[in-house]
Amino acid sequence: MNVLEQAAAARIAAIDLAGATRAEKDRALLLMADRLVERADDIVAANEVDVRNARENGITEAMIDRLALTPARIAAMADGLRQLAALPDPIGDVVRGSTLANGLELRQVRVPFGVVGMIYEGRPNVTADAAGICLKSGNAALLRGSGSAFSSNAAIVSVLRKAVADADLPADTIQLLDATTRDSVKELMRARGLVDVLIPRGGADLIKTVVEQSTVPVIETGVGNCHVYVDAAADLEKALAITVNAKTQRNSVCNAAESLLVHAEVAETFLPLVLSALGDAGVTVHGDARVAGYADEVVAATEEDWGTEYLSADISVAVVDSLDDALDHIRRFGTGHTEAIVSESVTATRRFVAGVDAAAVMVNASTRFTDGGEFGFGAEIGISTQKLHARGPMGLPELTSTKYVVTGNGHIRD
Repeated sequence: MNVLEQAAAARIAAIDLAGATRAEKDRALLLMADRLVERADDIVAANEVDVRNARENGITEAMIDRLALTPARIAAMADGLRQLAALPDPIGDVVRGSTLANGLELRQVRVPFGVVGMIYEGRPNVTADAAGICLKSGNAALLRGSGSAFSSNAAIVSVLRKAVADADLPADTIQLLDATTRDSVKELMRARGLVDVLIPRGGADLIKTVVEQSTVPVIETGVGNCHVYVDAAADLEKALAITVNAKTQRNSVCNAAESLLVHAEVAETFLPLVLSALGDAGVTVHGDARVAGYADEVVAATEEDWGTEYLSADISVAVVDSLDDALDHIRRFGTGHTEAIVSESVTATRRFVAGVDAAAVMVNASTRFTDGGEFGFGAEIGISTQKLHARGPMGLPELTSTKYVVTGNGHIRD
């Protein structure tokens, strides 16, 4: 089938899925989880083909880390589906309700979008996450992963579709689009009327392309040029631990810190500590002139570095003379994802929280906590960096729309 035929099939499946009970959806999710574990060897074998091809094509090790699957990562994917099954079903939740003065009963209730399209890059775990969260929220999923992960995604979707069918739900609830040609992306972006919402998840170029070219409504996600600002009133022991964790706990993800800003009043004490720790962790520091004076290994930062989402063992570091300077830097180069301040000053943290425009603001905590699982939402479909509909980690409620149900007793309007 071509993309439009798949979208039409997804629309039919979405109608059936919208009427499914929580028990029916949860049964499918648990069966999907069990089958992933049972077929882990087959999925890993398919993934090895993708990893081998990626290395032959010169893809960076940071990107290969995102691409690679192991039995442990597959088990984590299955656990994510089980966690989804344990979460409340958002469909039918009453967002608000009242009885109007004329006696009409008004309720705003959550309903599925219908058909959700996902365009994402080389992270095959997203395939299971997206399929699961769409199913739980009553949506059919059209998944368009990258060509670099096509074998992995095909193996995963094959397992998931069989599990969904065995749970007596329509298999076309989950469909993988052809990733061997760019035409499938173009067709998906033009499938307005068949696809209700499109979610791009990946690098800046992918998201920019989808936002600018899609006729289907888009929820923008993911680009994370995240900053850690170490204030003059910071506890430097906390600042060191937070900076190293934010950069190195896993550097190929969107909530990893890409830039460090250090107040001039603590730079002389803090920079030698943090530069040494980052160096020991294998991180390359791209620093301004003041930072370069503290370590020979510092690479001179360019203007481009301040706006770069590295997704690798690199970080840009600058000294700032004030909190206002830090805020100005973040406003200029931040992407609205996650920003962090380390400070013991209530005044400074309040000004920072009020002054940064981001989906999440961390106070004395690592940027790595901006995550649906860490927030207690279960699996997420992405981090929304826009302001309409949803912002921040997109869990189950964010994969729904609403409708108004108005109940009367023969009411007519005067």
